[in-house]
Amino acid sequence: MSQFAINIMFVGGSFLLYILIAIWAKAGTTKDFYVAGGGVHPVTNGMAIGADWMSAASFISMAGLIAAGGYANSTFLMGWTGGYVLLAMLLAPYLRKFGKFTVPEFIGDRFYSKNARLVAVVCLIVASVTYVIGQMAGAGVAFSRFLEVDSTMGLMIAAIVVFIYAVLGGMKGITYTQVAQYCVLIIAYTIPAVFISLQLTDTALPAIGLFSTHVDSGVPLLTKLNEVITDLGFNEYTADVDNKLNMVLFTLSLMIGTAGLPHVIIRFFTVPKVADARWSAGWALVFIAILYLTAPAVASMARLNLMTTIYPDGTSAEAIQYEDRPNWIREWEVTGLIQFTDKNEDGRIQLYNESPAFEAEANARGWKGNELVVNRDILVLANPEIANLPGWVIGLIAAGGLAAALSTAAGLLLAISSAVSHDLIKGAINPKITEKGELMAARISMAVAIVVATWLGANPPGFAAQVVALAFGIAAASLFPALMMGIFSKRVNNTGAIAGMLTGLGFTLTYIFVYKGWLFIPGTNNLPDTPENWVLGISPLSIGAVGAIVNFTVAFLVSNATEEPPVEIQELVESVRYPRGAGQAQDH
Repeated sequence: MSQFAINIMFVGGSFLLYILIAIWAKAGTTKDFYVAGGGVHPVTNGMAIGADWMSAASFISMAGLIAAGGYANSTFLMGWTGGYVLLAMLLAPYLRKFGKFTVPEFIGDRFYSKNARLVAVVCLIVASVTYVIGQMAGAGVAFSRFLEVDSTMGLMIAAIVVFIYAVLGGMKGITYTQVAQYCVLIIAYTIPAVFISLQLTDTALPAIGLFSTHVDSGVPLLTKLNEVITDLGFNEYTADVDNKLNMVLFTLSLMIGTAGLPHVIIRFFTVPKVADARWSAGWALVFIAILYLTAPAVASMARLNLMTTIYPDGTSAEAIQYEDRPNWIREWEVTGLIQFTDKNEDGRIQLYNESPAFEAEANARGWKGNELVVNRDILVLANPEIANLPGWVIGLIAAGGLAAALSTAAGLLLAISSAVSHDLIKGAINPKITEKGELMAARISMAVAIVVATWLGANPPGFAAQVVALAFGIAAASLFPALMMGIFSKRVNNTGAIAGMLTGLGFTLTYIFVYKGWLFIPGTNNLPDTPENWVLGISPLSIGAVGAIVNFTVAFLVSNATEEPPVEIQELVESVRYPRGAGQAQDH
């Protein structure tokens, strides 16, 4: 059987499963559509949260970024996992106790203002649309290779599949589909990792293999990797980070952005009780840890396999001839995600770091520039092919990558459609809309969101994980402070909350747009997105943490300069924070 046929079997079979589940769990009411009827078991919900959380950025792109940057990019691991703990401890139980369907609805009721609810809708849509771009882009990468179509066609296929099971099933269908997607993606991620760890270290557990001895060289795996890449002008894989401020801010931005992302928060509204929300968080952390403990090993082993593919003797002495390149490079070249240019016309593939510090050495070797460009998003997907694993493993990881992208995309699209139909249409435009009309509005808004996300996903502003990091920064600067102040401060009022959200969002978007070249500011000359041009060395990916500080500061200053919230609102905050007979959350 050909590899293409195997891929079709795995991917097609998984898609059929998702669609059948959506039909079985079709949403019949708005409560089914928004919160799956509110009766999901904590273990089931924890697994669905895991799939919702582990997006294309986690499955496809994160290991690629760690492989490229080593320890410096471990901030993705620390920020995302730390942020989930923050969400589980400080926000999820209290929001579930409040008993609303959506994040904007909580903000609107807590800050007793329709305007606050509308501002939250805007913040939610901006963050979620940015996030879903990365998911659709990741789906395009996977499709372009494994189904042998271009990335645009891959996006179209992904959009159609998401449309069927998300629009039809709503949160109820998405919940049980995500359980299936979690099983697919975690098996797909760990099986290749186990095979590769056995090949390189004779250790079955990748997380342990990362710190074990490299079989061929007899030295620790990370030591061998450092030797290979430093000989080619790259920094040591385990090297420390120079800009500690940016590292701290980036990690913080991912953490609080995680806690402010609405598509994860709404999953805690699907369980019957507040206690179940806590148990869901615990189970989700277990399910997430399986992938996140494996990812550093996948990244390191993929980087070593890539380098030793180009330089088979493990040194930079002699690269392989381009004509003798392995089949996996030939296959990925078709997608345009690997590109080779023979700059010194010697017929060999030179892969090295073009830094000024290595320029003299490169010239002495007769190299005219780095000749191989490898898209970071392909490393996890290409890993089984690099390691010559069986065809069924390649098909499995194709299905897993697509499951990761589509599960999170569905959750994000549901968050967007809920904000439009429930918070915008019912909350502001037409409060008397019928349940049937609201359900139809939710499905139409989700369909529109899918079209927009597909269009934007065709031209993403970076790698999948980088685009997702921008979304986390936006959520960190806008929604997270409002949620925290709404739960833990009785003094913050509607005026302060609105001013804080608008200021935090505006500040963060302006900084991102300037350095990404999307906004022209006179005198900036469209500043390049490089460390030497950043203010105090703070990356656009890290600015969300500063935006959050701005949000908190403005909200407190404005609130203290204006009237206190009404007494009933202060009592509401007390009732949410303290468990006076709150075992059962209030009904919506």
